[in-house]
Amino acid sequence: MVGNYFYHYHFVTPMCMGFGCNSCGVTGCRIIDSPRERLIAILTNNFVPCNGRFPFLISIATIFIAGSYGGYSSVLATLTVIGVILFGIVLTLWISKLLSKTILKGMPSSFVLELPPYRKPQIGKILVRSIFDRTLFVLVRAIKVAAPAGLVIWLLANVGIGGESLLTIIANFFDPFARLMGLDGYILTAFVLGIPANEIVLPIILMCYLKAHVLIDMEDTFAIGEILRQNGWTILTAINVMIFTVLHFPCATTLLTIKKETGSIKWTIVSFLIPTICGMIVCMLTNVVWQICI
Repeated sequence: MVGNYFYHYHFVTPMCMGFGCNSCGVTGCRIIDSPRERLIAILTNNFVPCNGRFPFLISIATIFIAGSYGGYSSVLATLTVIGVILFGIVLTLWISKLLSKTILKGMPSSFVLELPPYRKPQIGKILVRSIFDRTLFVLVRAIKVAAPAGLVIWLLANVGIGGESLLTIIANFFDPFARLMGLDGYILTAFVLGIPANEIVLPIILMCYLKAHVLIDMEDTFAIGEILRQNGWTILTAINVMIFTVLHFPCATTLLTIKKETGSIKWTIVSFLIPTICGMIVCMLTNVVWQICI
């Protein structure tokens, strides 16, 4: 019992760091001594939404829930976002347990926290270490991914075949499968192209709907809502988008960090597949249940 308690305690710090940045959360898994438990924590860190996904979650809840259910709609929207986040946390613990019983079997390790002697903080060393060993480490990787990704997105939006942009052709290809998840081809395409950074998923969706040639940066929530509704979004679409926002593949920076921390392409691929498959299954189930009940 004690072992199980500390086994779950191991995941708390990396998971909390993941709310800020999943890449930092993966790096934070270094505090776990057991290689097996460290790997489990790395593979499940993406189930909690990072800072890049929160604005999208809040925007969708504001548009489709806060603006639709009267006086208590704001409270309901807040509870919806919290509910999705809690669902991700529960799924983190459940998947962690499943992995520990299957492909990553082993005995849970104990955890002993020994307080070191108190020493006066050395501000200079703290700043240098945090900036160069942590912040720049993540930023450099983000830049390496963002620059080529921006070029790819621009080419897809501006190069066409037969009068249709490559972006539209890709979206039409994804559309049948996306419909099974309660989404559409443009939404799924935006998530795929948003792998460099979660922040660009909504701009890509707006770019697709407006047939624009560059990413759309729009801050007017009402205008965004009108565009989404005109392109077929419903409450079901919003719910499934929120679910898939929490449950989908890590961003490219996080994947690169996972590759460095594990030293394995295999585990990097597994970390990509686990949340994505979970997100697809949950969205499909939500879609089926909605169709039956409504």
